Amino acid sequence: MISCRSIPVSLLLSAFAALLVSANCYAQKFDSLALTPPMGWNTYNTFAGRFNEKIIHDMVDLIVSSGMKDAGYRYIIIDDNWTGARDSLGFLTVDRERFPSGLRALSDYIHASGLKLGLYSDVGYKTCGGFTASRGHEFQDALMFARWGCDYLKYDWCNAGGINAVGAYTTMRDAIRAAGRPMVFSMCEWGNNKPWEWGASVGHLWRTTGDITACWDCIDTHGGAYNSWGVMKILDMQHPLRAYAGPGHWNDPDMLEVGNGSLTLGEDRAHFTMWAMLAAPLIAGNDLRTMSKDVLGILTNREVIAVDQDSLGVEGFRESTADSLETWYKPLAHGDWVVCFFNRGSGPVDLAHDWNSHVIRDDLTKSELRCDTHAYRLRDLWAGKNTGTTGRTFRATVPPHDVVLLRLER
Repeated sequence: MISCRSIPVSLLLSAFAALLVSANCYAQKFDSLALTPPMGWNTYNTFAGRFNEKIIHDMVDLIVSSGMKDAGYRYIIIDDNWTGARDSLGFLTVDRERFPSGLRALSDYIHASGLKLGLYSDVGYKTCGGFTASRGHEFQDALMFARWGCDYLKYDWCNAGGINAVGAYTTMRDAIRAAGRPMVFSMCEWGNNKPWEWGASVGHLWRTTGDITACWDCIDTHGGAYNSWGVMKILDMQHPLRAYAGPGHWNDPDMLEVGNGSLTLGEDRAHFTMWAMLAAPLIAGNDLRTMSKDVLGILTNREVIAVDQDSLGVEGFRESTADSLETWYKPLAHGDWVVCFFNRGSGPVDLAHDWNSHVIRDDLTKSELRCDTHAYRLRDLWAGKNTGTTGRTFRATVPPHDVVLLRLER
């Protein structure tokens, strides 16, 4: 790793002056990134702060060997608790107890595996876990992130101390641009300051809520300190936001809890499906060392992933609700649609869907689904089979806390 201690102070000052000039000239994010929702794996949901160099190596190897890399997962994101103290010149260091080989060596290992490095920092002086964060050192830190080969920065909101959110995130955006290395910029601001209204010019994705937790429909108050939200609670917070998302700027309902043990297999499948319907980032957070074949099958279902990664970049919408059964639609590129029958209830629901009963209109994209004038082919994406056309009534039983997901192909 390049040591900043070996660089003359005069050169460092010249470099910072150049960075500040560059920031003022560019003042924009890297626009060519995250044209579809980012996919990857993050340390936090399974390990919180209990990870090290070996664990990251293991996860990298498993992303590759399991087929997750081939399915589209690219970013290995090292979340909170990795930073060390600052050196005598104020540059950020890595915790050498966790990473004895250094962060550059780990970055090289990740890149040699065909994956990308994600790092974490925070707008405050300290991260949520109490580690060194970036306030007052944004340009220095962005320079170090670039030198370490960072491809993705998750930037949190702990210990913000009343600072202005737009200003704080814009400062780091400009620092990343000035550092010269393209990085996906993930703004983890929890939706407190409505980042969907201003985030498109600043970052590539923004959290819309507080943290997710591995339950179906609960709130974990953490003893009154803060709230974490179950999958259904998070889902219901997304309904007003679809107009703000699109290629290069995504609503982020937080990471996936698929495979983290508290959800049934059907709930895991529904969770993954609804995140795909929302065009959400697909950031896994399970322990890949103990992942079952069924969980791997959910995470690597390429036909469902294609719904999330569709180039049109449009979120789905809930069109109707009948008791516990919701019907969601999502327009896709090239005239296809996806329909999700989502059973939120505790018992199975028998479904008989007449495609010709009414026209589906999406006001956002000005798209129409007219099955009365065109018979679409039906593809069941979880069963992995064709199942007739829209020319006849579709019948199925939707299990509790589960989905039936159909692609309507022209």
